[in-house]
Amino acid sequence: MFFVQAMVAAYAARGLDPTPALHLAQIAPDSVISSGARITAAQMEAMSEAAMRELDDEALGCFRRALPWGSYGMLARASLSAPSLGVALKRWCRHHALLTDDVALALHTEGDAARLVLTADRQPGALTEFCVVSVLRNVLGLACWLVDSRIPLQGARFPYPEPAHGDAYRLLFDGPAEFDQPHAALHLDTRYLALPIRRDEPAMSQMLQRALPLTVLPYRRDRLLVQRVRQALASQPLNSHNADDLAAQLNLSARTLHRQLKEEGASLQALKDMVRRDRATELLQRTSRPVKQVALAAGFRNEKSFIRAFKGWTGVSPGEWREQG
Repeated sequence: MFFVQAMVAAYAARGLDPTPALHLAQIAPDSVISSGARITAAQMEAMSEAAMRELDDEALGCFRRALPWGSYGMLARASLSAPSLGVALKRWCRHHALLTDDVALALHTEGDAARLVLTADRQPGALTEFCVVSVLRNVLGLACWLVDSRIPLQGARFPYPEPAHGDAYRLLFDGPAEFDQPHAALHLDTRYLALPIRRDEPAMSQMLQRALPLTVLPYRRDRLLVQRVRQALASQPLNSHNADDLAAQLNLSARTLHRQLKEEGASLQALKDMVRRDRATELLQRTSRPVKQVALAAGFRNEKSFIRAFKGWTGVSPGEWREQG
């Protein structure tokens, strides 16, 4: 409800009545000031759209200058022709500065890590939190849509104390959230920046007719999930033994992990077998480690289960495979 309170404040700053918008979103006016109250994603979408149109401000009062309806659509179209997500995000950051100088966006990469950083050139005052969350959710939602992929965050940072509704951040930004940081930032794997843009102009026109769900609801498909699972299995074989442990590493539930892998035509067991087989054959071929040590390094709990699995993969035991070269 905090975000609704911010929109109601924007109405008050313009001398307008928010009651019609609240009724449209099926939010009782008395509940706006209720401590700990919650709204649904659909209510957030309805309230946001009504407020943006009535105030003619897609920033909902966050900036000194209103952003007329269609401002963010213009930024989205400017990023559409980019060859990759990384280029699209850099364009978005550059063009966002043409709309307002109250905040600045920048994309930084270093090795496998990327940071989308938001700094406030001028503090938006009481609306600081609403401003930061809105801008970052806008760009994250669009990024996911452009590449048709969920972009899991390695972390999210915010330049203010953790609010009473801090639990909502886990829904808005999947990944560990840190507060009281020098600046706001989203941290992600740079491999997502290399994904090609998968949308065209007709898709853009259709999306802009109802764009707000992208900023409210998490994206489901993850086009790099198979790669991320394989990397986790290879780097931490013993800590990724079961689906619950692996899902926790990837900031997913076990159910979501299985469902998304199925959508990509893969299964957790098949990926486990592939990673373990590759690791085991490499160690058998390149080292003289005993079979028991190879079994543990490949992620098996004991030598017996490793030998049984290896015979299923190759038709021979690990010792026989090593002797055959």
